[in-house]
Amino acid sequence: MAGKAATAKPALKIALKYGMIGGGGSVEDRFRRALACGFQGLEMDSPADINRAEVVKARDATGMVIHGVVDSIHWKDTLSSPDEAVRARGLKGLLTAIEDCKTYGGTTALLVPGVVNKDATFDQCWERSTAEVKKAIPAAEKAGVKIAIETVWNNFITTPDQLVKYVDQFDSPWVGAYFDISNMIKYGVPPADWIRKLGKRMLKFDFKGYSHEKKWVGIGEGDENWPEVLKALDEVGYSGWATSEVGGGDEKVLKGIAARMNKVLGLA
Repeated sequence: MAGKAATAKPALKIALKYGMIGGGGSVEDRFRRALACGFQGLEMDSPADINRAEVVKARDATGMVIHGVVDSIHWKDTLSSPDEAVRARGLKGLLTAIEDCKTYGGTTALLVPGVVNKDATFDQCWERSTAEVKKAIPAAEKAGVKIAIETVWNNFITTPDQLVKYVDQFDSPWVGAYFDISNMIKYGVPPADWIRKLGKRMLKFDFKGYSHEKKWVGIGEGDENWPEVLKALDEVGYSGWATSEVGGGDEKVLKGIAARMNKVLGLA
């Protein structure tokens, strides 16, 4: 068992967010650039001002995998808003993200469920966002796309137990967790502990680089403790996508990001 833990290498594929692909050009040009830099997949934004047919055509022409989408309006039109009209716009955005994800052949719609602020207490955020997510589950099931609740600095879900409870309340295979490994270091629980608690609830993960002392740093320069993270991923049987969420750029920048990802993930 000790030998297995020491050599744990979960099967991972590296991806990036579409907005990280700099250098201009068409959607197909961007896909080819990302592939040339070593990325195997990406996540699109939705709702978005983009030609969906062009995206699908670029996907098919290049072989780039669109593994999911990111709800692009969940910070603006929050599902935790006291305003029913704002929540309705937020729900419409989530439903659009689910449908776009189906169109692109992805499996998850990343969602920040709400924000605790002057307009919503923790309990209100929980109650309001839960009600809206429940409305989207039938659409998610029909599309074959899972709603993935992400951990961010929204003053809402800050411990693994809270995320487990939030996901489990839906009692649905169409709602899971999207764990940002770097974001949650701020709150004191090591990323590997989050992973072990989430287990099979964790549909996907993304990351940057976060240091208690220096805040945001380059991938591999933070306090993630990647050997322990990889061990935890192996223990819970995770395989699949590992997505970076950092400032992107041209081919040189993207190759550097891919190299850092491969190094920390043990893929180099």
